[in-house]
Amino acid sequence: MITRYKRILVKVSGEAFSGEDGFGIEPAPLQRLAEELKSAVGLGIQVAVVVGAGNLFRGSVISREGIDKTTADYMGMVATLINGLALQSRLERIGVSTRLQTALEMRQVAEPYIRRRAIRHLEKKRVVIFAGGTGSPYFTTDTAAALRAIEIGAQVILKGTKVDGVYSSDPKKVLDARKYQNLSYDSVLKKKLGIMDTAAIALCRENNIPVIVFDLFCTGNLKKILSGKTIGTRISQNARI
Repeated sequence: MITRYKRILVKVSGEAFSGEDGFGIEPAPLQRLAEELKSAVGLGIQVAVVVGAGNLFRGSVISREGIDKTTADYMGMVATLINGLALQSRLERIGVSTRLQTALEMRQVAEPYIRRRAIRHLEKKRVVIFAGGTGSPYFTTDTAAALRAIEIGAQVILKGTKVDGVYSSDPKKVLDARKYQNLSYDSVLKKKLGIMDTAAIALCRENNIPVIVFDLFCTGNLKKILSGKTIGTRISQNARI
């Protein structure tokens, strides 16, 4: 099968690991996520993954309850390692070679993030899972995804969500919410659509890395995108609304 990309970065939020209650790590969604990533590997594509941790920890909530913001952010980074380990274990159980790298040093469970080593792993067809965010507080895992994509030379960021693209309003609350098929980086910032934080969008714009927002929970969507089908919403330099 002819594919559009050679190297991709998939941004996976914490909700991809949890069940209906949105908390914890559940076997079924974890297996589904692993199978989707395996389908990309099966196409010969080099796959990197940045994991979030909203299913385990919400720094913004904890910081309002008396823990300072810097500490809360570091706690969230540690939580991404838990998701990274879970995903690594499930991928290897289904026959996918992986490496887990972290921006926070924790040598007993993961490699430290080293750009050249990560690229080498990708070239050897290993799925590289990036945990620990950027390694610094005050930056989201979306910003980490944009940064890692730039560093490893990914051709696209695929942001997996529970919604089939970007809408003008929450489609669950507004029945006539408009779905966008294409958006420019500037439009995302101007309309404050909340897809990714400002820093992440700015990094993508400056380095001309497109972002595709899609429903990761619909089986086969990732493979469809990689084979050239129009799925979700594409954010790029000169897209028209």
